[in-house]
Amino acid sequence: MTLCVALLIASEFMPVSLLTPIARDLGATEGLAGQAISVSGLFAVATSLLITSMAGRIDRRHLLPGLTAAMLVSLVLIAAAPNFGFLMAARALLGVTIGGFWSLSTATIVRLVPPQAVPKALSVMYMGNAAATAFAAPIGSYLGGLLGWRGVFWALAPLAAIAMAWQWISLPSAGALPVARVLGLLHRPVVARAMAAVMLTFGGAFAAFTYFRPFLESRAHATLPQLSLLLLALGSAGFIGTFAAGALMTRHLHRLLRMLPIALAAVTAAMLLAQHALCPLAVLLFAWGALNAAMPVSWFNWLTRGVRDEPEAGGGLMVAAIQLAIMLGASLGGWLLDHLSVSATLIGGALLMAAGTLTVGSGRALRAEPA
Repeated sequence: MTLCVALLIASEFMPVSLLTPIARDLGATEGLAGQAISVSGLFAVATSLLITSMAGRIDRRHLLPGLTAAMLVSLVLIAAAPNFGFLMAARALLGVTIGGFWSLSTATIVRLVPPQAVPKALSVMYMGNAAATAFAAPIGSYLGGLLGWRGVFWALAPLAAIAMAWQWISLPSAGALPVARVLGLLHRPVVARAMAAVMLTFGGAFAAFTYFRPFLESRAHATLPQLSLLLLALGSAGFIGTFAAGALMTRHLHRLLRMLPIALAAVTAAMLLAQHALCPLAVLLFAWGALNAAMPVSWFNWLTRGVRDEPEAGGGLMVAAIQLAIMLGASLGGWLLDHLSVSATLIGGALLMAAGTLTVGSGRALRAEPA
């Protein structure tokens, strides 16, 4: 599960570190190239809502490896994309894997370990997230300069094949789940408020994060080696954020949900003040990476408490909310970049994240027991 999470994160967000060469090679603007992340988010939303119903009686040992096989095919198609439209179609296929896998991941973890070990198990799984965040962007940026952006995606393909085989022999079964049960969770006030906070928080984060490369190149005038090091600072902090969230969430979960978005918004705004100084930017990117990595760990742990009676339905809804937020956030950031400036993308993202903190409020509204 952890290996596949790492590959999913690396595949989904690799365009962030390769945005400029992808846009140049395929004849698109950088804002338009950022929509490669939006389109995977769109299909992830649809898949996350429908996957358990569409799966019917398919055994999970067949379903999850099948989704990983779709990721493998999408990586090959992305690497071979002759034009931007083909790239977007391949990214759509990747979105199917993202939505399906993430929707079932929390429920799978719940089935794999005893209840008292669920928070720790989720933290272990999210170490895959941290590893991909730490190494995918800087390695992608560096290898993109050596091998070209296509070579980076070719390199991910054999790892996806290994993950597919490993899942085939190790995962448990799962049954069908009507989509009405997924959407029906929104009738619970605690869930509706949580999903609104999730969308504002993740939408704001990815409105900014998707366009960090244009920001660093245009404002800090970072060279390719410097860009790789800056992205490494951002990514490596993910280990710290993931570990810290896992250690704090048992006693301070709701405080984390409240404070993480506003702290991330403050760091994003501070990047604009330090935009011409590489050393302060490196420190801020490190802080940004730690805070950002802590958010999904915290929210998926909230899921095990707030929707404990419907873990699969809750997982599908959470993934749909996050992926919809990523899609809309990346789209908004791209529009702001193309029509205003890269500064506007960071400001817009910071405002959305601040709104996420306001939606969480004191955290009391998220403590309600499920209906």
